[in-house]
Amino acid sequence: MATNEGSERANVDISKIKVGQGEGYDKKCIFCKVVNNEMGTEILHVDEEVSCFRDIKPGAPHHYLVVPTRHVGNCKSLSKEHVSLEKMVEIGMEILQKNNVLDLSDVRFGFHWPPFCSVSHLHLHVLAPASQLGFMSRLFYRPNSYWFVMADQLIQQLNSKGETT
Repeated sequence: MATNEGSERANVDISKIKVGQGEGYDKKCIFCKVVNNEMGTEILHVDEEVSCFRDIKPGAPHHYLVVPTRHVGNCKSLSKEHVSLEKMVEIGMEILQKNNVLDLSDVRFGFHWPPFCSVSHLHLHVLAPASQLGFMSRLFYRPNSYWFVMADQLIQQLNSKGETT
């Protein structure tokens, strides 16, 4: 598990953003529980739209997950009403910069494509430095493979369908 060194905690009162167990919350979803502060996970960013925390099985020295604060299934079920993918990427970049990752040319932003999702809650993998991914991580987070789609490619796909992010 990654350490907390060099990171900043979210300076947000999560109780004001708590989704609760109604609309936008899936009681079986581990990420809904994390965002709802039920798991004791350190939340690095939270707002009405997106939340960010560390991946529990990091594939790179910096491996963060940016998720919609409200439950959204996966890449295939996205529509313009769900969440801004651009905002998810923007928050990922902010978290990297807060953690002293300055070389943004050596990062990887992407989503696992169903059925290759371990959790059925949309989540953006933010990995840095990409040049330090291990052998298995290079396979697991391989750009534009059958199982992993880069964020910019998914944004482009949604826009070409007439969906805006």
